[in-house]
Amino acid sequence: MSDDLKTLDDLKSAVTPEAEAAPAREPMRDALGRAYATGKRKDAVARVWVKPGSGKVTVNGKDINAYFARPVLQMILRQPFQVAGVVDQFDVMATVAGGGLSGQAGAVKHGISKALQLYDPALRPALKAAGFLTRDSRVVERKKYGKPKARRSFQFSKR
Repeated sequence: MSDDLKTLDDLKSAVTPEAEAAPAREPMRDALGRAYATGKRKDAVARVWVKPGSGKVTVNGKDINAYFARPVLQMILRQPFQVAGVVDQFDVMATVAGGGLSGQAGAVKHGISKALQLYDPALRPALKAAGFLTRDSRVVERKKYGKPKARRSFQFSKR
């Protein structure tokens, strides 16, 4: 048994620190200097482009205040910039389709987070710690046969 442990210790000591460290991520930008990512939430899908700028956010050709009128939805879109500490440093152009406004806001937020970490890999730890890079997998539960909705049952009558 001691021989097995000795060989395992030998293997562990043979691994160099360079091999243990993850490879450095490279920024992924197109010819125009933009980073692209796809964000998803419920049934909504957002295509998001991020480039350096003054903080202008355009969704489906409209300003953020015109498309997402509720302040809560606007706050959701600003969260990735605040967490990463790059408020008003990037312009965002997004197209979003499907779902409702809340799902669309979540999809754009997911897309912005992914695009930011592709543009500057140094922002990844902050965005990952906040949970913005993980797709929210919650979706509407399907309707089951013999039931009026997904879980609702017909009214029970004893007599």
